[in-house]
Amino acid sequence: MFADKPKILMLVEGAKMEIKLMEHLLSVYGISQSHQIVSYNTSIYDLYAHMFVDTDPDDVDLLQLLKERETDPAKKKLFDDRYSDILLVFDLDPQDSRFSVEKITQMVSYFIESSDMGKLYLNYPMVEAFYHMSSIPDPAYFSYVASLEELQAHKYKERVVAESRNHRLSKFAVDRNECNRLSLVGSEMCIRDRCNTVIEQNIEKAWWILNHAGRGKTEQLLPEAADVLSAQMRELASVHCVFVLCTCVFYIPDYNPRLLHNGSSL
Repeated sequence: MFADKPKILMLVEGAKMEIKLMEHLLSVYGISQSHQIVSYNTSIYDLYAHMFVDTDPDDVDLLQLLKERETDPAKKKLFDDRYSDILLVFDLDPQDSRFSVEKITQMVSYFIESSDMGKLYLNYPMVEAFYHMSSIPDPAYFSYVASLEELQAHKYKERVVAESRNHRLSKFAVDRNECNRLSLVGSEMCIRDRCNTVIEQNIEKAWWILNHAGRGKTEQLLPEAADVLSAQMRELASVHCVFVLCTCVFYIPDYNPRLLHNGSSL
């Protein structure tokens, strides 16, 4: 899907957590050189207001919009470059006062092709879902949900730290102390294997969510983003929770499914 394309823009929501995670994943799989990661520095609902309110998103030049919003002159220049693909990594954040099912459904339905309007990877409820495992793998991961109440109280991030493996997000899947007894190659494989497991468990959970909602698994490696969103919105409406799910990691098999098996992008 992306393997033969030279330069890819990855627009992420936050300035720290998302950049650090995506830089790590791209580095682990040896594809960081072909990507430019830029922070949007605000939520997906701000982007919605600029692209979908009183305007046709097809009439909006996303790169020009980003350039106009950027205050850093050095970053502004990044939006003058040409990109083969545009990726958007954002959080659902159903606690946001601007959230609505209609808005997020419209955005997930629109951002479906990286080489055209861009492709959206939506994390449930937020990017911290990547770290919400007590072990790798975590047999209980399928049961993890985030309630609207804890999100509104700003308690979910604290819960992730408390329940996460090692209780330190920086060492979640990259604990050198556990891997450094191996050779350099062995250490790198150790870290990549852990990332593989996290990605695979999120893929399995996405299909489990659809099955929970009465939809069967297809032959595709990854479920459709719109189907996952629909199932999550039903859960939110019925029990005021969403299933914890990190879909930004789906970009790795989207880029090249073989990366999960041999770690090579070739």
